[in-house]
Amino acid sequence: MARTIAELPKGSRITDYISLGVVAKTFPVATVKSVLAATGRRSQRQRELPAHVVVYYVIALALYMQSSYREVLRCLLEGIQWLLHPTARLKVTGKSGISQARTRLGVEPLKQLHDQVVRPIAVEATKGAWYRGWRLMSMDGSTLEVADERANDAAFGRPGAGRGQSAYPQIRFVSLVENGTHVLFGTQMGGYNTSELALAKGVLPWLSQGMLCLADRYFFSFEFWQQAKATGAELLWRIRKNLRLDGERRLADGSYLSRIYPSERDRRNHTNGVVVRVIDYQLTGVAGAEPIYRLLTTILDPEKAPAHELAALYHERWEIETALDELKTHLRGARMVLRSKTPDLVRQEFWGLMMAHFAIRGLMHEAALQADEDPDRLSFVHAVRVIRRKLPIFHAIPPWGESCIPPARAGGNFGGEGGFKPQSGQPTRGQAQDKQFSYSPSRL
Repeated sequence: MARTIAELPKGSRITDYISLGVVAKTFPVATVKSVLAATGRRSQRQRELPAHVVVYYVIALALYMQSSYREVLRCLLEGIQWLLHPTARLKVTGKSGISQARTRLGVEPLKQLHDQVVRPIAVEATKGAWYRGWRLMSMDGSTLEVADERANDAAFGRPGAGRGQSAYPQIRFVSLVENGTHVLFGTQMGGYNTSELALAKGVLPWLSQGMLCLADRYFFSFEFWQQAKATGAELLWRIRKNLRLDGERRLADGSYLSRIYPSERDRRNHTNGVVVRVIDYQLTGVAGAEPIYRLLTTILDPEKAPAHELAALYHERWEIETALDELKTHLRGARMVLRSKTPDLVRQEFWGLMMAHFAIRGLMHEAALQADEDPDRLSFVHAVRVIRRKLPIFHAIPPWGESCIPPARAGGNFGGEGGFKPQSGQPTRGQAQDKQFSYSPSRL
């Protein structure tokens, strides 16, 4: 019996069939179209690059930072070449058309899609994501270099250098990270001259009851502490060791209760003080360790969280440094700058980058659950390579409908040669702590 060649239905466009596999699994086309409608960016007429395709394209740009605009689009389209007549030539929109499509789309749909979808994903079975029932979070900020264009320089600014200024303008952002999964969420972005503390205030609404937030000493102030505490989350922040904290009551685990005040006048008059628990400790046998570390926490009962456990736990804050390294080095690429030439497209590209990282981390989390592993033990670099290999192959919806697509599998099939595997020689989180940490409570 003769076989019927699979072709696009009459009147269809090849871009109607783009769904980008793992990206569309994380950001379903129905959600994308809903956001486009809410922001007034839904395509009003037939175009080579309709709005929902441009959303997926912007996310894909983050997966192929070293490829040209047209090559990224070609990568997306070649996977559905089988829908065309075998003799048909693939038409790839030019760079100008791509730029116009991105400009029509704007920033807001990408920002709203990010805020709507990108959230903590750990479940009860996720290893390394919890401490005594609290979901572990860390907060920190970083910068990214953008294209050296006059408009970008005016919009974002650039840091100083030994001689004049640095080569590229930069954007600054602050995020929360879910420690167990390395999901970056609640992100706020601004120009280089915007302080991390100012951006962090926009991050706080993403904290909630049931979370335990870790943060470095840079973020501490009475006002910001109170704002973070008001979210309902518990806090464990490092503070400067020279901050005056009078001991009011020594607790059985070596920590003690004290008070912080909004001003020096309040301190002198003992007014408007807020009770906190202080943990002073040392790291023995660790090269380069500081003489003393000081932590502040809202968890006042030592039976709920003993001092030695919290001191060890604080060093989980470095999980966000690992997540930022994934974003900036392994996904974006070392010494790569965001390629967009205008401020709005820089912002758009940034949100695409954050969503690409979330999609990868979401798939790695599924793989970790199937393998009963800690997500930290899976290789992010390997995940990026696999997704780049598979994206052109599995992004098309066949003509007979989505219901016939086998569900995405996070384990062996996705991983290609053996799927995700723990990185050889990498210690587990507990092993790393055992080697590096020894708790010694300091005296008042």
